[in-house]
Amino acid sequence: MPKVLISDKLSPASVEIFRARGIEVDVKTGLTPAELRAIIGEYDGLAIRSATKVTKEVLEAATNLKVVGRAGIGVDNVDIKSATARGVVVMNTPNGNAITTAEHAIAMMFALARQLPEASASTKAGKWEKNRFMGVELYAKTLGLIGCGNIGSIVADRAVGLKMRVIAYDPYLTEKRALDLGVDKVELDELLARADIITLHAPLTEQTRNILSREAIARTRKGVRIVNCARGGLVDEAALAEALQSGHVAGAALDVFEVEPAKDSPLFGLENVVCTPHLGASTAEAQENVALQVAEQISDFLLTGAVTNAINMPSVSAEDAPRLKPYMELCRLLGSFAGQLTATQDGELKAVAIEYEGAAAKLNHRPLTAAALAGLLGPMMAGANMVNAPLLARERGIEVAETVHDRPSEYQTLVRITVTTNKQVRTLAGTLFAGSKPRLVDLKGIPVEADFARFMLYVTNQDKPGFIGRFGATLSDAGINIATFHLGRAEAGGDAICLVSVDEPVGEDVLAAVRRLPLVVQATALSF
Repeated sequence: MPKVLISDKLSPASVEIFRARGIEVDVKTGLTPAELRAIIGEYDGLAIRSATKVTKEVLEAATNLKVVGRAGIGVDNVDIKSATARGVVVMNTPNGNAITTAEHAIAMMFALARQLPEASASTKAGKWEKNRFMGVELYAKTLGLIGCGNIGSIVADRAVGLKMRVIAYDPYLTEKRALDLGVDKVELDELLARADIITLHAPLTEQTRNILSREAIARTRKGVRIVNCARGGLVDEAALAEALQSGHVAGAALDVFEVEPAKDSPLFGLENVVCTPHLGASTAEAQENVALQVAEQISDFLLTGAVTNAINMPSVSAEDAPRLKPYMELCRLLGSFAGQLTATQDGELKAVAIEYEGAAAKLNHRPLTAAALAGLLGPMMAGANMVNAPLLARERGIEVAETVHDRPSEYQTLVRITVTTNKQVRTLAGTLFAGSKPRLVDLKGIPVEADFARFMLYVTNQDKPGFIGRFGATLSDAGINIATFHLGRAEAGGDAICLVSVDEPVGEDVLAAVRRLPLVVQATALSF
């Protein structure tokens, strides 16, 4: 039975989801880093919010951990690189609190434009300073979005409804998507120069850290207002404070800070600043939504292999998981076959090309490629799996190519893998028999129909009389029983292949005896 740890406060309903689906769950909040490291090795899954820090040290202690689920959007409290290297899937819940966070950004814009916090405090103090609090309208103002993903697009929709002009800087925003949202896609410099109000909706990465730096703030138009409900660290807070004091920036509203909890900040003493304690996702609806969503996602992954909202691997929906599972197994087996031959014969791996034909061409091929790479690299790199295999390939300079063929195939579905090393190019292909059983159908261009077995022996030989008898006798003398026997050849008298499944592993002594047989070119023991 899978076991999950909830280390931050989540809705009790999330606990019931785990239990109802047959997953053992423990709730232990407020753990110190040392306490978390001491127990994390017991768990297959970890559910967190923002308090738990999933560091490299925690991941090193998490010997059984398969998935980390973040109830919320930001995953800057998770060491993604270390998690990926260790094959741990990291998921978030980008939709559960998107509306709530977007509404908070809109609320902050209104509060800033009409000076609501200061006006409220003044009125409660018995003053009636009507002339002091002269605000500005949002109507017809230009709103500049830095980041126009899930939350940014919701803010854009609300802003368009307020009759604002909306421009957006986002390298991943397509022209079509911008048109659908009713926003103009611009470069950052143009956004800084044009926007009356700037809101940030980007993740915190090395590329986005201090995206509103001192230099960037200086390039904004005088009187701009800045709202950050995304991540602390996107804005240089000291530079922003100076710009507010000089009057270049008319006001700022921040829900997030570089250091949280924010006990001190150069912004706190300024009257034209609105601050809230990271409330973007703090509504009853959002808290419930993200807790339930992360519980469902972790459960789906541990029970069915479905991967939803993953940060570090391709997603596989719960609906697609059963359909993709046999294809992923086929890709893994083909990759493993090629990887074992490469590890024992071919030397340095240079490139791999994966082709999909027939029914396979219509599927989500990214997880299939990840499975093939995991199988391929596994014999050469301990711990390779679907999560880290693409990263391992990139780090080692292995070129990976994917091709989807929209053409008739000899088989209803076909996956072909071509591996290039510093010595040769090897191709093999497989299909699914009866819709779910992986079968090898081609080796080096030689047709062969063979099911995968736990233990196999692959032999290349010269196609001449006498080989089969001597080969069978050698295995018989060693007490190895042949379960299936498959032969193939390119042409009469040329190169041939022999692929047999056996009931037990083939030892080095037996393998050496096979290699000494006349007509044998090479022999490799395989296991799957």
